[in-house]
Amino acid sequence: MQEDFLHHIWKFQKFSKTTLTTEEGDAIEIVQQGTHNFNSGPDFFNAQIRIGKQLWVGNVEIHLKSSDWYAHHHERDPAYDNVILHVVWEHDVEVYRKDNSIIPTLALKNRVDTFALAKYNKLFSNKKQWIACEEDFPEVDDFLLENWMERLYFERLERKSGLIFELLKTSKNDWEAVLFRMLAKNFGLKNNAEAFLSIAHSFDFSVLRKIQDKPIQLEALLFGQAGLLEIESEDTYVTQLKKEYDFLKNKFKLQNDQVAPVQFFRLRPVNFPTIRLAQLAAIYSVNKQLFSKIISVKTKEEIYTLFDVSASSFWDTHYHFNSVSKARKKRLTKAFIDLLIINTIVPVVFCYNKHLGKEVSETLIKLMNSLRKEENSIVSKFNVLKPVAESALHSQALIELKNNYCDKKKCLQCVVGNRLLQEK
Repeated sequence: MQEDFLHHIWKFQKFSKTTLTTEEGDAIEIVQQGTHNFNSGPDFFNAQIRIGKQLWVGNVEIHLKSSDWYAHHHERDPAYDNVILHVVWEHDVEVYRKDNSIIPTLALKNRVDTFALAKYNKLFSNKKQWIACEEDFPEVDDFLLENWMERLYFERLERKSGLIFELLKTSKNDWEAVLFRMLAKNFGLKNNAEAFLSIAHSFDFSVLRKIQDKPIQLEALLFGQAGLLEIESEDTYVTQLKKEYDFLKNKFKLQNDQVAPVQFFRLRPVNFPTIRLAQLAAIYSVNKQLFSKIISVKTKEEIYTLFDVSASSFWDTHYHFNSVSKARKKRLTKAFIDLLIINTIVPVVFCYNKHLGKEVSETLIKLMNSLRKEENSIVSKFNVLKPVAESALHSQALIELKNNYCDKKKCLQCVVGNRLLQEK
């Protein structure tokens, strides 16, 4: 039994109210069960409960056992002074206010709706299932799921906003710098995300602004800070990069001792850090004030145009500095740009508008729904249960659902779990 289940029972009043009395024998009439509180303090605010002939207005606290009141030290917390009813599964001890008056207690153990209890036990009894509601998920209403996935997606955006607002703080409110650092992180993909972010942190964004019209210096800056120019080579391009980096290093007093090493191991050549850094440099060499352009776009096609770049010509025949490969233009693919939209552009735009107090939900929903769903094991398994993921918004929402609800057994905070518990 989880305390969250009792929250659900009280919130939806899924218990028998026949001859409802407190443990002290006083009649109870629930006029209003109160507003569910998901933060600290009592579990339900502003309830209206008639106990005996007296109508009380205040808060409701819920525990598995009455003695949990003392186990959680509520008797010391003034936030609980206005509790008018203590709702428990099992009553095992009297609970007193500071003035030594008893807080009325309602025990639900023998009053809970048997169907809801059976549904609850079913959800939490089978630990071998991929998700607790695996058997029932295919029958969940499509409209309910669609709305829940939109909410889940914005929950995910809210969670991601923490890093962005931290970057805004360290960048002294420079949104162009924030965008660059987020792009750098996501150009590194999973294997090099932190290394690329450390590269972006290793110099002030004003340095990039000053050299933005010199592509060779942009590449030299990124390769040099990544430690990739510490090689022996007689190639003209590499020699020029090293010369430019030495110049930049002296001029701007650059340091890279805090930069994490980049990884090549187990990466496809197109994702080698050399290629991704060269492409990142190319984006900034052709897009002055990129953030200002990003916040005005509304469609993926506009973003594709902004990011329609290739690594410089040296990389047509290279993946490493010292080895020649078959000629191939290293252009950013639409699939990769889609990842940037999902993981960088939309979160940054969301945070920027949140910072300004503006609402952009519909625009972001439309953009995310225009992108193909991501292909991963979570999305695939949900789609086997029920074909539900059709866009990037759906795939992001399902990742949030699996990682932060299903895996954590937060079924009672999930719209799907709540609906299953309510259905007859």
